[in-house]
Amino acid sequence: MELKGKRIAILVDQAYQEMEIWYPLYRFREAGAEVVTVGAKAGASYPSKLGYPCVADKSYDEVSAADFDGLVAPGGYAPDHIRRYPKANQLIADINGQGKLVAAICHGGWCLCSAHGMLKGRKVTSFFAIKDDMINAGAAWEDAEVVVDGNLVTSRKPDDLPAFCRACIQVLVGA
Repeated sequence: MELKGKRIAILVDQAYQEMEIWYPLYRFREAGAEVVTVGAKAGASYPSKLGYPCVADKSYDEVSAADFDGLVAPGGYAPDHIRRYPKANQLIADINGQGKLVAAICHGGWCLCSAHGMLKGRKVTSFFAIKDDMINAGAAWEDAEVVVDGNLVTSRKPDDLPAFCRACIQVLVGA
């Protein structure tokens, strides 16, 4: 129960990668955290790439950085939808600004690229297809299972989920 008392937001939108929402959601709950799914519309059901639904508990309008100890941006094509919402980008930037966990896996790095310059000078990884986007946002990109840069945790793909979740938990416990 190393995350007892911690509250974590997982961002959700259509075409998300199934494992990159559900694996962290259940792993963090197993460790005692309260996990809240956050999307553009509370109560809306967002289908994964394969159609598996995830219902948003809260909307971007209903939450703030003060509500959470950390945030996860999953991959798939959901990040391309998530970052279209200024309040989602602001939430990520605010959580980062408060030194709380910001974690992104696979294409989730797209959300970080849109979060008001938060990648400038940061070390990251991501799915290789968005490497240039991460670099153009100011990050130093490396091909690694997981990269931790202070409060920022990034990984490349579903195979990296065990290392990704371990690193997220370490950041949350150390915070």
